[in-house]
Parts: sequence; C-alpha cells; structure tokens
Amino acid sequence: MFHGSIVAIVTPFQNGGVDEAALRDLIEWHIDSGTHGIVSCGTTGESSTLSHEEHDRVVEFTLGVVNGRVPVIAGAGSNSTREAIRRTQYAKEVGADGALLVVPYYNKPTQEGLYQHFHAVAKAVDIPIILYNVPGRTVTNLLPETVARLAEIPNIVGIKEATGSLQQVSDVVGLCPENFSVLSGDDFVVLPMYSVGGRGVISVTANVAPKDMAELCNAAEEGDWARAKDYHYKLRPLNAAMFFETNPIPAKTALSLMGKFSEDFRLPLCPMGEANRERLIQVMKTYGLLN
Repeated sequence: MFHGSIVAIVTPFQNGGVDEAALRDLIEWHIDSGTHGIVSCGTTGESSTLSHEEHDRVVEFTLGVVNGRVPVIAGAGSNSTREAIRRTQYAKEVGADGALLVVPYYNKPTQEGLYQHFHAVAKAVDIPIILYNVPGRTVTNLLPETVARLAEIPNIVGIKEATGSLQQVSDVVGLCPENFSVLSGDDFVVLPMYSVGGRGVISVTANVAPKDMAELCNAAEEGDWARAKDYHYKLRPLNAAMFFETNPIPAKTALSLMGKFSEDFRLPLCPMGEANRERLIQVMKTYGLLN
C-alpha cells in the first residue's frame, strides 16, 4: 500500500506560529519532484512541540493541499493509548490515507504492553496503520515477533523500521505477510533494505533532495540496481549531514539556506552550532544545493 520515498515533512514556523504558506510551497515542491507520499506531524515535523490544535490543523491543511495526489500519513502516536486513539480518529475524520504510530516513549512498556497498545488503536479506528519503531528515541525496541503478531491485524499494514539493523529488518520481513510494508526509518539503509524486502523509506533527507530520494526508490523498485546504487552513494554525504545535530535541526537549517522558509525552531530545539552549520553548508555546496 505505502512504498517509495515518503517524506517526513518538516513544519515551517514563522514568528512562533506555523507558516502555512511555506508549508504549501514545500508540499507542491515535493509532488513536483516525484515524492511518493507525505508524513505530516511526524518526528521531523516537530510534533512534540505542536499544540493539539496546531497538530490537527497541520494534518488537515496538508491533506487539503495534497488533495489526493499522493498518500498522506498522519503522525498519530503518543505514549498514552487514549491520546493515540484520539489522534488516529482525527486522522481518519479528515481523510488521511494512514496513521503513523510511534512506539510509546518514556513509560517503557513490555512487548505485551506494546501489542495491547497498538491492538487497541487498530481496533478503535479503522484506518491503515504504520507502526514506528525508533528505539534511539523511545528506548523500547518493538521486536520482530511482536511486529509479526501485530501484522495479523488487518489494518496494521506496515512498519517504519528505524533501528538501522538489517538483521532486525530481515527478521520482520521473514515473519510478516508479503503485503506488509517494511519502510526504512534511516536514509542510509534505504537501498540495503530494498535488497532484503523493504518497500521504501519515510525520509528525512527527502526534505532537501526529494527528487534524488524518489529516483533511488524508483530505480530499486524497477530492479535497476546500478542506478539505485549511484543514487545511494550520491545521497550518502547528505544523509550523514542531516544528523550533524538532532533531527530536524539540520533539515530545517538546510531548507532555510535554500530559501524555502525562515529559520525558526521551537525550544528545546535551537539553531545549529556554528561549526556544524559550516559543515552542513560545505556538504550542500558539494552536493549542488547551494552555490
């Protein structure tokens, strides 16, 4: 169902509020560049600093601009099952194509607790659900055996796997049904994940190089491994640069340098340190994103 280059789109701010004009322009740029789908209000969209009202508005606004041209997946996760259900219900109400639900963070549930959490959301809301496993942020790892149990639930259709472990990805692919979409949560392993049965990526790097990430995915899905490899190595320095500091700081800094919107963060995120900013600029110049 979900495949290819799905951008985890940033949320532009201006004067402390959401910059809807800039967000509209970003969405149009992504669609023109061949991006296969958009995640609204994920980690890269700074969902953790959006108010409930802003979160809902950004999802609804994104859906309105996209207008069915590509799938839109709404970030809907929470460490509270009740709140995750509320957000997922809202995603369905406004017409999202799917919901992305992160592993509950901070409270460190057991594997059974994780199963019960996602099962409760899937039972409450009939919308395609993508699990999101990112133990580097949530501490808890959603294990392949638990993913396989969840994949038996009809509307749990995929996972964003951000462990960076090809062993774990291979275990998930091997245990889950063939139509279960395993998507990379790490840009640097998009191509290796395709080779073991992945279906694409929910991407940070696509924020600044949407066409190239889409072309990498297109090439892999067409079986043109030589062309996919070329894009893999072309994107490699940019993938690394997107994590010179905590995501989405480098991505938003890069986009502001490209003139897409003003450089505006919400605390506790803050502007890049000067040394890392210079490193980012050099990567962008070498890549051809800046003169």
